[in-house]
Amino acid sequence: MGDAPNVPWRLLDIAILIQDNETGEGKPLVHTSQLNWLRGVAQARLASAGLSGALTALRYFCRSLSLELLYTQTLRLCRDRLARHLQVDRYIPGQKLQVSYWRELGCELGYRLIVGAEGETLCVWHVPALVGGERVAAALTPHAPSMERLLAHTVHVRSRQRLNDLKVLLNDLGVECSVGGWPCVLACSVVWPCLRAEQLLVSVGAHGGRLRARVPAYPHTPRMPELAAALTHANRAHVRQFLTTLRFWLVARRCEKTLQHLPASVCEHLPFLHGPDHPLNKLAPDRLYVTLHRHTDHILVVEMKEVAAGGTATTSSSNNSGSACSVALAFHLAGARRCTPDECEDDASLSSNNAASTATARAFLKLHSLVELDTFTLTHGPFTPLDTPGMQPGKRKLSAASTRAVRVRQPAYFLPELAHVVAAADERVPFVNLAQELAARGVTHGGVQAEWSGSALGMRIVALPRPEGASEAAAAALRARLLAATVRLTTKNHARVWTAEIVFHGSPVSTPNPKEQGERRCVYLQYDLGTDAGRTADAFLADWAAIVHLHTLLYDFMLRPSQERESLWQGVCIRSYTYRSLVLGWGAGARATAVLQWSAATQRYTVATPAHQPAANAHHLLHHHLDHYLNWHKELMSLGVVLRETYAPLLALSRLPTLPQLGLHHVRTLMPTPTFTLLAHSWRKIRIIYAGAYSIEVGIRGGNMVTIRDGSYSKFDRSTVVDEFAPAQGLKTFLSRYVDDNISARLLAEDDNPPSPMSPMPPGGLRFPAPLTPPQPHTPHSAPVTPHPASPAHQMGGGSFNLTSPPGSAGGAGAGAGGGAGGGAGVSASPASPMAPSPLAPAASPHPPPTSPFTAWPASPSLPRPSPGHHPSPRHHVDYKGPQASSSSAAARGGTSGGRGWSGAVGTPLAVSKLEAMCSPAEPPPGAPPGPPLAPLQRFLACVYMKRALQRFVHQEEFLSLVSADATSLTFRCEGAGLAARVTLHPQHMQSLHLQVTPLADVKDNWSADDLQVMEKFFEQRVAVSPFRATALQGWARAWGAPGAALPSLVALMRADLAPVAPALWTPHWLLRIPPAGSQIVPAGQPAVLLAKHKILFFICLTRGETQLLLPLVYDVQSNAMQIAERREVQQPHLLAVNMHLKRFAEFNQSHGECILWPAVRDLLINFSLPPDAPQPPAPPPP
Repeated sequence: MGDAPNVPWRLLDIAILIQDNETGEGKPLVHTSQLNWLRGVAQARLASAGLSGALTALRYFCRSLSLELLYTQTLRLCRDRLARHLQVDRYIPGQKLQVSYWRELGCELGYRLIVGAEGETLCVWHVPALVGGERVAAALTPHAPSMERLLAHTVHVRSRQRLNDLKVLLNDLGVECSVGGWPCVLACSVVWPCLRAEQLLVSVGAHGGRLRARVPAYPHTPRMPELAAALTHANRAHVRQFLTTLRFWLVARRCEKTLQHLPASVCEHLPFLHGPDHPLNKLAPDRLYVTLHRHTDHILVVEMKEVAAGGTATTSSSNNSGSACSVALAFHLAGARRCTPDECEDDASLSSNNAASTATARAFLKLHSLVELDTFTLTHGPFTPLDTPGMQPGKRKLSAASTRAVRVRQPAYFLPELAHVVAAADERVPFVNLAQELAARGVTHGGVQAEWSGSALGMRIVALPRPEGASEAAAAALRARLLAATVRLTTKNHARVWTAEIVFHGSPVSTPNPKEQGERRCVYLQYDLGTDAGRTADAFLADWAAIVHLHTLLYDFMLRPSQERESLWQGVCIRSYTYRSLVLGWGAGARATAVLQWSAATQRYTVATPAHQPAANAHHLLHHHLDHYLNWHKELMSLGVVLRETYAPLLALSRLPTLPQLGLHHVRTLMPTPTFTLLAHSWRKIRIIYAGAYSIEVGIRGGNMVTIRDGSYSKFDRSTVVDEFAPAQGLKTFLSRYVDDNISARLLAEDDNPPSPMSPMPPGGLRFPAPLTPPQPHTPHSAPVTPHPASPAHQMGGGSFNLTSPPGSAGGAGAGAGGGAGGGAGVSASPASPMAPSPLAPAASPHPPPTSPFTAWPASPSLPRPSPGHHPSPRHHVDYKGPQASSSSAAARGGTSGGRGWSGAVGTPLAVSKLEAMCSPAEPPPGAPPGPPLAPLQRFLACVYMKRALQRFVHQEEFLSLVSADATSLTFRCEGAGLAARVTLHPQHMQSLHLQVTPLADVKDNWSADDLQVMEKFFEQRVAVSPFRATALQGWARAWGAPGAALPSLVALMRADLAPVAPALWTPHWLLRIPPAGSQIVPAGQPAVLLAKHKILFFICLTRGETQLLLPLVYDVQSNAMQIAERREVQQPHLLAVNMHLKRFAEFNQSHGECILWPAVRDLLINFSLPPDAPQPPAPPPP
C-alpha cells in the first residue's frame, strides 16, 4: 500500500453506523458473514469501478437496511400498540415503505406516510400534502432511523395544521385562539376575560387523530363530545351554538363562585307554576335563579345574554365592550310563594322550567311579582366602590395629589355586579317589604337610604299616624318632640333583628335618673326579622301607640298646676320616664316603685310592682286592682295618691307570715295550711284570713288611718254571717288596746259578744245528742245539707229547746250579759259559733268523713283552702257560693238580740302605726309564756282559735261538760277528775290563754294547791303556746278523761316536764301530739293521748345530751302495768331496752294499789341507760 497514483484502492474495513437497540434483541443489525461478503463486494466494485462504484454499493445497502429497519419497527408498533390506528400498506425492499395512520377518521385519501429512496438518501412524502413536511424529514436521522419518532413528528405537524384551520374558523366566530405546545393544543378564550383554567382546550388525538375538547377547571364540563364533533366537521352553526352554551355554563360557574360566601344559592331550575303567558317566559332561556337564604319568598333571576360586537357587557369587568365573547347579565327580582298544583288558578296551562323537577317535587313556587332591577343604579349609587378610580372596598378614597392611581385587580371568575346586586337584594328586600306594609298602614317614610358612610341601610320615618283612642292634643305634643325615627337592620346574638330608633327632644318631666338628663332621648325598639313584614309593622305601630298612650297619661298630669301636683303628690315622685315606661316611686327613699306601661295586646294600661330590696313590693297584693283603677280613671294624679295612701297599710300587712304550716288545722294535720292569706277585694278593702277560719277586713281610709272589722259578717247585713268564716270573738276588745285616745269612746262601748240565737242554757250545761242518722256527704249536685230542725226532747239530758226558733229579746240580752260576766249559768254564742248549728259543709272537701267533727259541728272553723297565690283576686271569694241554708237555719243565723248587730261587724278606726305594731313580729307581752317573736294579731287569733277548738273538744268528749262560754273565756268541768276549769284570754293584751282550775266541792280535798298550780302552769307553758296546734290542746283535754287513780301521776309527769327531777339522767318532755318521727301507731299530727277502755296511751320524749328517745307508753289501769306500745313488725332496739327496763321495774317494785305510772317513768329518768351495743336512735324533730 502506498500513496502513489498507480497503487490501486484497497478496502480496509466497513463499519455499519445504523443502530436500533430494540431490533434483534440488542444484537448487531448486520451479521459478521454478511459484513465479510459486503466487504468483498465493495472491494470488487472498488477494483472495477473505482471509489464511486464502491460507495454506490454501500449506500444502496444502507438505504435498504434503513427501510428494512423502519418496516420492522412498523410491524412491531402494529403488533404491540397501534393495530387499530396504524397499517403498512406497501413495502418494496430497498425502494419504498407506505404506512397509513389515523385510519378511524375516514378520509377519502387517508393519511399516509411514504418513505422511499430519492437519489442517494431516503425521503418522506405525506398524503394529503403537509405544510412543513421538511421538519418531519429532518426527524429521519441516517444513523438511527425510528418510525415512532417519524410518526410523532408527522402527527404533531399534522395536528398543528388542523388546529390552525380551526383557529381560522373560531376567529371568524369572534373567539380568540392560540395554537402552541407539544402536543399541540388550541386554547380558546370562550368568555372575556378568561382565566387559563377556564379556556377551552382543543387537541388532536395522537393515535386516532380525533379532536378532543376540555376545560381544565371543570373536568366534567357538559357537551364537550358534541362540541368536538362539530369542530371536526367544521359545522359553524353547531359550533356557535355549543360555544354559546359553554359560555353561559362558565358564567353560571362564575356566579356560583361569586356567591359562595354570600347567603344565597344558585339554581338552574326551580319548580314554578305559571302559565305560558307569564312574564318569566319572555326572558332569555338561559337564566339562573338565586335563592336568598334569609328571604325565602324572594328569588333573584339572573338573565344571561350574548353581547354583539360593539355592545356593552355586564361581566367581571365593567370596561368590557365590543367583545363577542362577553355575556350581559340582567337581574330581575321575583316574589314567590309556596303552593300546590291545586292552588294554581289554571291547572290546564301549568308549565314548569324543569319537567323532571316538577314531576317529583312536592312543593311548588308561584310567582306573584317580577321586577327588573336597574343594574347601573344599584352599582353606581352612593358609597358604591364599583368602577370608581382610586377606590378600594373598605378604604377611603385616595387624595387627588396621589401620583399613582390604585386599580383594584379582581379575579376573572368574580362578578362584582352579581355580588353587589345579591348583597343589595339581601339587605333591601326586608326594607322593601316593611316599607310596603308601613305605607299600607298610613306611615309615611323616605325610602331606603345608605347611612354611616355606606356601612348600613336605614329607612327614615317621616310621619306616624295617631293611634286610635289617643288624645289629639297629647299626640300633637309628642309629635312636636319627635326629632327623627329610623328603622335599621342590626345583629343581635348572631341573628338579624329590626331596630327602630325614635329620637325625642328632652322629656316633659324631669327625673332623678342620671341617664335621662340629656336633651336627646332615644327609644330603641327591636323586632325579630321574620318572613311576615306585616307582623313587624303591626308591632312597630303597637309600640308607637304605647308611647303615645303613656305620653297622654303624663301630658294630662303635667297640665295640672304645679302647686296641686306638689301638694297631692307629697311623698310620690316620677323616678324614670323612658317614653315606653313610667316609673313611680314612693315610700322611704322612693324605693317602692310601680312601672306603668301600655299593653297593645289588651289595649289597657298595666301596672307592674317589681320587688325592691330587701323585701318584696307591698303593692303586689293590689296588682289587679291598680290596673283596673288606672284604666277606669286614666289619671296619674289620683293613682299616685292611692299608691301613697295604701303603701303604709300594705307594708304593715305584708309583715304577717304567709308560709303554709303542717298541723295548723285540727283535722287535716298533714295538709299545709297558710298561716295568713291576704285577699284584696279592692284597693281599699283587704281581707286577712287566718288558718282558713277567721276573716279580718281592713279598710284603708287615708290619712294614715284604717278601719278593721270582722270579715265573717256580711257587709250588707251586719247580723248575717258569711258561709265560710266564723266570728272572731273578742276582736273588738283586742282592737281597743290599739285605739288612740282621741277616738271617741262611743265606738268601743258596744257589746263585744256576738248575738246569740238561742235561749239561755239550762243549769248544768248543755249536752248535744248524737245524730239520729250518719251524716251524708254533701256534693255540689246534691241538696244543701241542713240540720235537723229541732233536737228531740227524749234525747236531751236536761230541758229541751228549739235551735231554729229565734229567742226573745229579753233572753238574748240576758245571755249576753251573763256571758260577759263569766261563770254564770248562761252562755252566749255567735250565729256561727259552735253553739248554733249551721248547714255549712267544709269548704275544702265536699265529702267529709262520717267521723269528721265537721259533720256534727258545722260551724267549726272551715277546712283550709288553697292559698290564692301571691297575687290574690277578690274573685276567689266573690264567685264562690256556699251551700244555701234552709229558712229555719237562716233565721237562726240571722236572728239578733234586740235587732242589733254584733259590734265586731262595725269597723274600728286605727292608726296605721298601730296596725303595723299589731302585724309586726314582737316578743311575747308581759304575762304571756315565752316563745318566738310573733305578730300580736297572730297570737290573738291563734288563742281565739285554740279556745274555740277547746270548746268543740269539750262537746266531743263524754267526760267533759261545758258550763259557759263567752268572747274571752270558756268554763267546763270534769266530774271524773272532780275539777272545774276556766280558760280565759289575758285581760290586758289578749295574746295568751290562761287556765284556772278549781276543785269541785265534794272532792275538794283530793287536790292540793301545788297540783292545781302545776296544771295551770303546764297549760300556759306547754299547751297553749306557739306554734298553737289544736291537736296538742285536744291531747291535753283527753288527759282529763284518765281514771282518777292515774290523774295524780299525770300531774306529776307535768311537774317533771316543767321542772326536771334533780338526780335524773334524762330530761322528760310530755308530747301532746304525734311527732313525724314517732311510732306509726297513730298518724303524725294527731293527739298523742288516747283513752281506750282501761288503757292510756301517751308519748314522752327523753333527752340526754344529743340523744333523744321517743317512747310510746301504755298504762293498763286494771293490771296497773306499764309497757312500750310498738308494732310487732317494727321493733327498735332502744324501745326493746326500755320495755325490758319497765318489766324489771314491775317485778322488783310490787305496789299495793298505788298507780305505778309516775314511779315507772321516774325510774326511767333516774336509772335507765342505753345498752352499749344499741344503735343511736335518730333524733326526732321538735313536736
